[in-house]
Amino acid sequence: MFRPLSVYIGTRYTRAKRRNHFISFISMTSMLGVALGVAALITVLSVMNGFEKELRERILGMTSHAFVTGSGGTLSDWQKAEALIEGFPRVMSSAPFVEGQAMLNQGSRVRGTQIRGVDPALEPKVSSIGDKIIQGRFDSLQPGSYGIILGKDLAIAMGVGTGDKITVITPHVTPTPAGVIPRLKRLTVAGVFEIGMYEYDSALAIMNIEDAANLFRIPGKVTGLRLQLDDVYQAPRITRDLLQTLPAEYRAADWTYQHANFFRALKTEKTVMFVILMLIVAVAAFNIVSTLVMMVTDKYSDIAILRTLGMSPRGIMGIFMVQGIVIGLIGTLLGVIGGVILALNVSNIIAWIEMLLGYQFLPAEVYYISDLPSELNWNDVTVIGITAFVLSILSTIYPSWRAAQVKPAEALRYD
Repeated sequence: MFRPLSVYIGTRYTRAKRRNHFISFISMTSMLGVALGVAALITVLSVMNGFEKELRERILGMTSHAFVTGSGGTLSDWQKAEALIEGFPRVMSSAPFVEGQAMLNQGSRVRGTQIRGVDPALEPKVSSIGDKIIQGRFDSLQPGSYGIILGKDLAIAMGVGTGDKITVITPHVTPTPAGVIPRLKRLTVAGVFEIGMYEYDSALAIMNIEDAANLFRIPGKVTGLRLQLDDVYQAPRITRDLLQTLPAEYRAADWTYQHANFFRALKTEKTVMFVILMLIVAVAAFNIVSTLVMMVTDKYSDIAILRTLGMSPRGIMGIFMVQGIVIGLIGTLLGVIGGVILALNVSNIIAWIEMLLGYQFLPAEVYYISDLPSELNWNDVTVIGITAFVLSILSTIYPSWRAAQVKPAEALRYD
């Protein structure tokens, strides 16, 4: 597109020391503006990717990929359902569970919680709860022991530890001559787990599946079967296909059913952040317009001389487009390099700042994740870099066209 002479003169203009130092300053700020915008966009999207990945892993560590239950909310013969489900090719494994709401009481402390009954031998097939135990042992949940494993924050709130006793109050009532009273059961704290998500660590307790069934008055039954699929991201489609192969009395749902709005909101927020920060990059890129306009004004006499020597308007336009492209290219490259370095080290940087200030930016009581994870996606880096560079090229068109319209006679007359 450009003749070598245009490229040569354009790069010389970019490197040369200018009489007007203000123009050099504007060029530098335009370059740094593009670099900062690109770096910020890469870092923010990497952090949001990290948040999404971390949340998905932590949620799926406790929530099965899918679950199957009966039309009444329970399964009386879960072995039969398991045999039907495990014949489906996309289901890797399954495990029964019992789930219900209850109140925990210890002295004057009362806390609502979700109790999940599991089989310690089968549960590792569908979740990683066994790997999250920080006190006690997961396999200590034996039938008849009436042991309970609490989330870390729940155990702290109740003031109990391994070996302590705690009272569970279920919503079922027992009629007596004095009236109805809630069903109470004294349990032993068998351990403590930590998922790293306040939602689970503060409101979930684990029991043996038989003990939980007796506690919620469904002996011999289970709430349903938790499933492990071969592709977690295809869970909605696999669950629909599975449901079509099961008898009509079964119901099924996947993990996105419970958390669909959350991940949809996260995706929307990521898109909005991309648009907002890309507008900042666009503003920085279009600062190149003012830089080149000032350059054209400063080089009026040079343009006139080049035109007099026979250079075409297209060649003049090429000179200033080369200048703008060089500014945009350097700014984009600096931004990409800085953004990648920052995205790969943002967790350590934030941890150092928190330690220095003695303040936690993301308290666990408020946020799902108390640290700042980051996952660099090279597709995002490529899109951001190309978009910023294209915007830089577009911003050179008007000033370059204006330089090509300079009349040599008028420019030299007033020089």
